[in-house]
Amino acid sequence: MKILIATDAYFPQVNGVVRTLHETGNVLKEQGHRIEYITPDLFFTFPMPKYNEIKLSINVWPRVGNLIKKINPDAIHIATEGPIGTMARRYCLKNNLKFTTSFHTRFDKYLKLYFPIIPAKWAEKFLANFHNKAERILVTTESMRKELIGIGIDDNKMITWTRGGNHGAFKNPKKIDLPHKRPIWIYVGRVAVEKNIRAFLECDLEGTKIIIGKGPDLKKLKKEFPKDIF
Repeated sequence: MKILIATDAYFPQVNGVVRTLHETGNVLKEQGHRIEYITPDLFFTFPMPKYNEIKLSINVWPRVGNLIKKINPDAIHIATEGPIGTMARRYCLKNNLKFTTSFHTRFDKYLKLYFPIIPAKWAEKFLANFHNKAERILVTTESMRKELIGIGIDDNKMITWTRGGNHGAFKNPKKIDLPHKRPIWIYVGRVAVEKNIRAFLECDLEGTKIIIGKGPDLKKLKKEFPKDIF
């Protein structure tokens, strides 16, 4: 099959959504499918407020529709709710094309943390409307599925799409002897308020806490927790 993935998150971004979509594409190619992507590198972009690593595309219509028409895929997957995903969804609905979506991030919760003046119900309603038009909605866990039912997403359309790790990537790892007091406790990921890293840093743990990652809260947390390793 020729499978199209439309996503607002892709390289050079580094995050779980990008990794998931890239690895999914690789596995599908190994199974004999042809994978096409519509990503931000095809458009003019600007940094997303409060999350500068994500680039939002601005000249998406009618170009997204033209790209879908040119690719003429057998299956369409819309991975994100940003400008590219929104325009891909619009084109599919307008032309009676079936599509699937996947739910990676609770952006309604992001808005509540970063832009508290925006009513949470507005974001929840947008997400439910966006995904409920899909044939199937892929969600990461059963607990996420239960959460999404609560904001109005159709349970009959949701399918749990679990994650996995590539064991082959760790066959011969380079061993590093960390010169810190043990036990060592590690957080790896974006250093931002939505990750609730503060709860980890405030824990009274014997040994050493290490934070690995970048993000808008890095400088503030380094200053507040000088004994921990960043």
